[in-house]
Amino acid sequence: QVQLVESGGGLVQPGGSLRLSCAASGSIFSIYVMGWYRQAPGKQRELVAVITSVGDTNYADSVKGRFTISRDNAKNTIYLQMNSLKPEDTAVYYCNGGGGIATMGKLWGQGTQVTVSS
Repeated sequence: QVQLVESGGGLVQPGGSLRLSCAASGSIFSIYVMGWYRQAPGKQRELVAVITSVGDTNYADSVKGRFTISRDNAKNTIYLQMNSLKPEDTAVYYCNGGGGIATMGKLWGQGTQVTVSS
């Protein structure tokens, strides 16, 4: 089974940027939808952005225009470029695979913490 490993999280000031990466242990070519979810303390896990194998994307309204998801099937990696970060973006970000355009799949990474604070 494919395993997912996230990296790139950290502490950033409001207005700053971070780039998250999710590397898969095997091919993601056949996994139609890959994406990012996040979970803040005391809140439910929520969709951030997903991308299909043909490049179609879906974003949460709260991140549209600020976050960009991309996918490199040759490198078995997906990315999340996060710009203009806000304190409310603070959460653990999880890589996900195998779901739908708006539904979670069964493949999860271990998560990476993103903290936006001055």
